[in-house]
Amino acid sequence: FLSVWATNKEQVQIIRIMKPSSRALVVLMASSTLFRAAFAYVPLATKRFITPSSSSSSRLAQRSALVNFSKRSFAFHATELRSAVDEQQTSASPTDDAAVSAASGGPIYDFKEVEKKWQEYWHENETFKTPVRNPEKEKKYVLDMFPYPSGSGLHVGHPEGYTASDVMSRYWRMKGFDVLHPMGWDSFGLPAEQFAINTGAQPAETTEKNIANFKRQLKMLGFSYDWDKEIATTDIDYVKWTQWIFLQLYKKGLAEQSSVSVNWCPELGTVLANEEVINGLSERGDFPVERLPLRQWLLKITDYADRLEAGLENLDWPSGTMTSQKQWIGKSEGCNADFQIDGSDEKITVFTTRADTLMGVTYITLAPEHPLISAVTSPEQKEEVDSYVTTTSSRSDLDRTSSKDKTGVFTGGYGIHPLSGEKVPIWVGDYVLGSYGTGAVMAVPAHDQRDFEFAAKYGLDVIPVVKPKKEGVEAAVDEAFTEAGIAFNSGEFDGLTTAKAKKAITYKLKEQEKGGPQITYKLRDWVFSRQRYWGEPIPIYFPVEFAEGVNHDEVDPKDDDCEHTIVYDSPMPVDESELPLKLPIMEDFKPGTDPSGCLARAKDWRYFKKDGKWFARETNTMPQWAGSCWYYFRYTDNKNSEAAFSSKADEDWMPVDLYIGGAEHAVLHLLYARFWHQVLFDLGYTKHSEPFQKLVHQGMILGTDGEKMSKSRGNVINPDDVVDGQGADALRLYEMFMGPLEAVKPWQTSQVAGVVRFQTKVYNVMKNAVENNVTEMSEETKKILHKTMKKVTEDTEAMSFNTAISAMMVLTNHLQSLQGNVPREAAEKLALMVSPFAPHLGEECWSMLGNDATLAYHPWVEYDEELCVDNTIKMGVQVNGKVRGEIEIAKDLDQAGAMAEAMKLQRVEAQLDGKEIKKIIFVP
Repeated sequence: FLSVWATNKEQVQIIRIMKPSSRALVVLMASSTLFRAAFAYVPLATKRFITPSSSSSSRLAQRSALVNFSKRSFAFHATELRSAVDEQQTSASPTDDAAVSAASGGPIYDFKEVEKKWQEYWHENETFKTPVRNPEKEKKYVLDMFPYPSGSGLHVGHPEGYTASDVMSRYWRMKGFDVLHPMGWDSFGLPAEQFAINTGAQPAETTEKNIANFKRQLKMLGFSYDWDKEIATTDIDYVKWTQWIFLQLYKKGLAEQSSVSVNWCPELGTVLANEEVINGLSERGDFPVERLPLRQWLLKITDYADRLEAGLENLDWPSGTMTSQKQWIGKSEGCNADFQIDGSDEKITVFTTRADTLMGVTYITLAPEHPLISAVTSPEQKEEVDSYVTTTSSRSDLDRTSSKDKTGVFTGGYGIHPLSGEKVPIWVGDYVLGSYGTGAVMAVPAHDQRDFEFAAKYGLDVIPVVKPKKEGVEAAVDEAFTEAGIAFNSGEFDGLTTAKAKKAITYKLKEQEKGGPQITYKLRDWVFSRQRYWGEPIPIYFPVEFAEGVNHDEVDPKDDDCEHTIVYDSPMPVDESELPLKLPIMEDFKPGTDPSGCLARAKDWRYFKKDGKWFARETNTMPQWAGSCWYYFRYTDNKNSEAAFSSKADEDWMPVDLYIGGAEHAVLHLLYARFWHQVLFDLGYTKHSEPFQKLVHQGMILGTDGEKMSKSRGNVINPDDVVDGQGADALRLYEMFMGPLEAVKPWQTSQVAGVVRFQTKVYNVMKNAVENNVTEMSEETKKILHKTMKKVTEDTEAMSFNTAISAMMVLTNHLQSLQGNVPREAAEKLALMVSPFAPHLGEECWSMLGNDATLAYHPWVEYDEELCVDNTIKMGVQVNGKVRGEIEIAKDLDQAGAMAEAMKLQRVEAQLDGKEIKKIIFVP
């Protein structure tokens, strides 16, 4: 074994000093592929605990300290290793325990017992129950983006944001705020349905089990959620109010049906997003995808485009997220221009932000989905155009726009230029989308690189109409000139700057009624339909018609042979008194080839009779986004059976003061939630125009291999194992100590041991303070304490948690160095500061110090600003440009005094001995 594994002396030394039971632990680690990565920690352990010594008692202490280190660092990786650690503990002698205690600086901190104790206390005493709002106090609504409860549970990356929000919630309670800190579950959606299909269970059953597991994991981490506020989007009471909000959108004219070209995958039985289609195949399963016009429900989010952009200005959000939202909304100010189709009364309208280049148009390109393609295509080109349209339309929008190779076909038709009257050839191209703008673009290859490349590929004309402003500078001929400049080759507009030419040409188009100013958006209306089972039923139904003269009492549309027609163009809202509309229980809820969705097979649910006539329910369900659009409202009033939330709850708690979640939701979730919120604002249900005042994105925690954690990579770290091996507080402290909250960080198992040692030091400092009851405090300790209180307070406010923890570590080391003379006041302040980060440890320390009540609502520490100011400063001393030492002097000391102190340094004195000082530079 040693010949294979022990490649250096340090590793051999470990094997030799460990007794047989400990040696078995290392062998077990080496024999499993799970622990190959753990080998890197062994030299670290060696350097930390092994020192040359001939003393057997010293070697025993070293060995025990190493075993303790190994247990802390590796115990959570696998059940086998945990068993080996337990065996080692059983066989250890009392002397080993004493050695471990000595190595850690005092008694061992029993995190398991402490964490269990305080979690039971918080539960029994409802410590974190949301208070009735006190109008004399300020409030803080602290919200996490609620999780989808998957079957695999949490990994260590998930609690990072939850820990950050919990730190702030605990801190703000101690600062005297009324705090609302809830948690719930985003439990509808495709993943839950697919999991149920794979396991042969009902989605409701699997979802309930998954929620129970997630809730257990969150509770074990000591988060201060008010579990009385818990919600799940699948709760029938919640579904009722989600459907109610949809009806408000419908009544306001913001929900309507439309035939939308979508990515339909018959094999998966669902519509796919553009991002889920690659080269005409589904990302999952590589199944063929068709572009089909399907009847879909749309929410008219475009009606709120201006307000969604304008509302961002007063929010405290990351700049990157603000930019992403604005880019997604995509506001563009420009003009429309109408090109009459040659030989037809129809016209093609294009939008451009570069009206100044209108005179350089050499062709027009239509999207394959454009409704006028048949009208412009000549008989000679029809077969080629039809074939091209069929092939191109099967590709997703994302696939078409991301491809570098732009293709197209000439239609044989021409448009009439709105100002020059010249004929312009009309093409159909894959890079133009029917869902964006007007579905047509005017091509100016001299001043648009994409148009330039297309023209070069197909031999189309290039007419420059803008030249550089600087005299004598010529634009390149091998690429488009896209900068602003001076108009030429543009008739009456020659000589105008780009800005003036835009205005002049736009005015001319408007004057001749061939276009004019226009604002457009990239934002598209929200396709709200899903052809799946596990989602909220859309509360709409339609009349059912039969052949003329058929009596409704003599037919039943549930019969397969009953001919009938569902009149989709006459939608009828479910009466609000009949909500919620529940999903039917289906044995087979797998998707099918019918675009109407699997609910179309639940005929007893779909068809019903009312007032002697037959009707059919909508069989599309809502997307997973629906429940997450308003859940923050329901938290404020989740037991209300009369309304989604009351006006008082809105007044008491809204808006959300701090919202924490992943940057992957920077666009869609946040945009959709803001849209629903602004609609509810317009309807008078909320007094606040925006839902989330401050937004923070936690960075991703990567696996130990530096890759995103996933089962397929085998790099997932389960928080259950970390908590079992090192404790919930250790996990919380480590994740906040890894680096800035917003940064992407790899999980480093070896570094968890550092926060474990910090916990033990804090615990031992408290025991010291209790046992010795020191009431006096030195000036040095007092200054360090107040500086720490200021640093931790300011860093917590700024959510710079890693530096706050670092400051507490420095204070703890100082207090530990006092050797039995830890001032009680300093220990109390440390316990209060530690508590938001390591709440179990904080509570236990507070209790040890003789306090009966929880510290959860104890006032936060206060520092004396004067004690945070140093009376002395450190100043480097250089001689001939090289640093020769450092002096500590009064901060107001003059040059003569500083020079006198510098001359006391031996190295400075040696450099100056027998020499004349020619120049002194003093920087106070």
